[in-house]
Amino acid sequence: MSAAGASAQAEFHTDFHAMGSPCRIQVQRATPATAPAVEAAIAEVHRIEAKYSRYRNDSVVSHINRAAGLSAPVELDTETCDLLDFAVSAHAASGGAFDLTTGVLRRAWDFGAGRLPTAGEIAALMPLVGWSQVTWQRPALHLPRPGMELDFGGIGKEYAVDRAATLLAEAGIGAALVNLGGDLRAVGHRDDGQAWHFGIAHPRDANAIVASIPLHQGALATSGDYERYFEIDGRRYCHILDPRSGWPAQGWQSISVVAPACLAAGTISTIAMLLGPQALPFLRSQGLPFLAIDANGQPERGEPEALPAAQAGN
Repeated sequence: MSAAGASAQAEFHTDFHAMGSPCRIQVQRATPATAPAVEAAIAEVHRIEAKYSRYRNDSVVSHINRAAGLSAPVELDTETCDLLDFAVSAHAASGGAFDLTTGVLRRAWDFGAGRLPTAGEIAALMPLVGWSQVTWQRPALHLPRPGMELDFGGIGKEYAVDRAATLLAEAGIGAALVNLGGDLRAVGHRDDGQAWHFGIAHPRDANAIVASIPLHQGALATSGDYERYFEIDGRRYCHILDPRSGWPAQGWQSISVVAPACLAAGTISTIAMLLGPQALPFLRSQGLPFLAIDANGQPERGEPEALPAAQAGN
């Protein structure tokens, strides 16, 4: 996604890399307080990445996963408890489609190698998948089966967007954008009263956009089948894995959602990708603007007045 419309003379921005993605924080009006506020926001993103990364042995997630199958539960800090409570609510709202235990399926699905797993490989892992097996009584969590895993990848980046935006607002930054790999949140209002405009990437053409979404405040997140995937015999297999089947989501090329917080926008877009033919009723029930691109590349819009067609130059 790209942002347009900020004054080149007043804008301050910093590019960095986090959570496997190119990231940017931009502030419309630079003051002496801007640089330290942005540095603090970036530090917060890196803190969250380190805390919830499944690739770090010292992360909370690794600590939880190492305890799988042991008799004693793991006691967790307030921040992690809050994220788990949110994930529980998303699991219920999605009918079980949104599930933090699906990380174990990546033992079968290697999107870097592009190898299609066998049905037997997936079936062997399915007993380790399912939030209903988890014992969660705040602040204690227990994964009952050895080999079970939690994966915060579906909420960690979006949570980091919200936390960075909160720190900027608390530092008195009047108008800013936090963009972590295309998941973003606006802080405050632009001086001219105009919205920030974001181009939604075309899921089949990296050099094109399918729509330009104006955002005065709040957040925007997109889930799609075009970032981590492979194709075999004309069928695309993406990284969004369904806990009910063990196979990738099908039916939608991308779904973008506007919400007050990025955590909500990202979770809703991911759930919709997983719901397949039930995505549109679910999205409309949320009462939020959305743009969904179906398997044939056709758009479906929610609150279309908030989602104008793409214009040249946006």
